[in-house]
Amino acid sequence: MCSAKETVVTVVMNEQIKPILDEVQKVIIGKQGVIEKLLMSIFAKGHILLDDVPGVGKTSMAVALSRALGLQYRRIQFTPDVLPSDITGFSIYNKNSGVFDYMPGVVTDANILLGDEINRTSSKTQSALLEAMEEGQVTVDGKTHPLQEPFIVIATQNNVGTAGTQLLPYAQLDRFLIRLSIGYPDFNSQMEIIRDRQKINPVDAVKQVCCRDDVLRMQAEVLDVIVKDSIIAYITQLVMASRESQMVELGASPRGAIFVCRMAKARAYVYGRDCVIPEDVQSVLGDVCAHRIILSQKAKMQQVTTEQALEDMARGVKTPEPDAAK
Repeated sequence: MCSAKETVVTVVMNEQIKPILDEVQKVIIGKQGVIEKLLMSIFAKGHILLDDVPGVGKTSMAVALSRALGLQYRRIQFTPDVLPSDITGFSIYNKNSGVFDYMPGVVTDANILLGDEINRTSSKTQSALLEAMEEGQVTVDGKTHPLQEPFIVIATQNNVGTAGTQLLPYAQLDRFLIRLSIGYPDFNSQMEIIRDRQKINPVDAVKQVCCRDDVLRMQAEVLDVIVKDSIIAYITQLVMASRESQMVELGASPRGAIFVCRMAKARAYVYGRDCVIPEDVQSVLGDVCAHRIILSQKAKMQQVTTEQALEDMARGVKTPEPDAAK
């Protein structure tokens, strides 16, 4: 429970979360914080953009998560010749019945869809994901086909090498709840990774610890997490600051503000609390908003990153006191 007297945050993991973390960490070593944020995004019904160098485990992370959560996993390797119909499906004429039959695309039966190297396909194909990501459905030849729940897109893109790449449209970037980078492992973690992969693939050792219904239940429980008016005001002030800063040309969108709130609720849930505290907002702000703001020429000339700009803006916004939450 959250109370006005709460001044020290005690991190106690939700007992439902630890078994999932244990399974995924068989594959992704030394990155518990990243795994936690991926789970938060899934529980918040949000899509994830993994932006990192090749070979740090982006694909393995997605596979391990789907196995531990008991969700249907599908993968599509984006290349320049992938078509929108490969994602949404298409209609084909059936000469026996005299009608057009719908042939499902890769999104139709997926709970977790890994879109590998999404920046290596055309903008038209990238945009084919928009309806699926936003509305949980696809429309082909005027007919709407609902997707399975939950439906989460984990898209990856390599930030090294630009040959054959297409920048994601801003409208699609805004659909991703968070953008994360896994990063390189530390020395001890790298040794353990090499040691564990001498004879086996650790992905094969990942066990299912929950099921689709469990995930849907946890998503519903996240919706019930309380966000007090003082926290809503705090989120609003942070987002407004991003729109008014001289370092920013385009600030966080209203969708971005909503997503900060959703992600903060998921963080509170993962850490076993029934209401959001300022620390939840501060922890997720950069992951939710960094890909939503466009820096001004002044910031670019000073070589300021979006993360640095957000940190500076956050420092200028007063953190609400615990006893002010109502």
